[in-house]
Amino acid sequence: MQTSSGTRRALALAIRSATIPAALAGFMAASLAVAPRANAAEAEAVKPIQEPITGKEDLGDLSQPKQALAQFYKAFNTRDLKMIDDNFVASDEVAIDNPLGGIRRGSDVAHKMYDGVFKSPADVRVEFWDYTIDRVGDVFWAVGRERGTYRDGAAVKNLAIRTTRIFRLIDGRWRQVHHHGSIEDEKLLADYRNAVRSPKGAAQTQAPK
Repeated sequence: MQTSSGTRRALALAIRSATIPAALAGFMAASLAVAPRANAAEAEAVKPIQEPITGKEDLGDLSQPKQALAQFYKAFNTRDLKMIDDNFVASDEVAIDNPLGGIRRGSDVAHKMYDGVFKSPADVRVEFWDYTIDRVGDVFWAVGRERGTYRDGAAVKNLAIRTTRIFRLIDGRWRQVHHHGSIEDEKLLADYRNAVRSPKGAAQTQAPK
């Protein structure tokens, strides 16, 4: 495959983020070094995909990158913790760095984090859009944005998160090994954290009947 300068910059930033396990970062750096560069015309043609991945897509056999992404968003939006576990590799190489708790590493971090989100009163729903997918060997990374809503008491608020997800091909199907998310708006970040972490009973009493 060929990589554009923008993709190279995004991957380089991900590698330097220190949230990717060392072995995976080394593999990605080596892959980036040998991947052919796209010329100017090809780089211009690599534009982010605007049609969102919502989780309602056909998951197929999970051998395609979009299928793996769709599985994650289906699991998230249907509160399917078992499917979340299936989407992530069962390994200590998993690393997550997102707005809800800084850097977390280990085979159980995805389960614990999303279990907390699913049990919260915030009722978060998101889709993935404005994204690119690039693959080198047995690794692919998707860089884009999540948009959606969450509940803050009686109010339903918009959510916008910059998102990177990295997957490895294991036994013929893709499994997630790294997620990085960030919220640029400081007020939104604070409000979102408070909404997800607030006691469920208290938020339910504020919700409209």
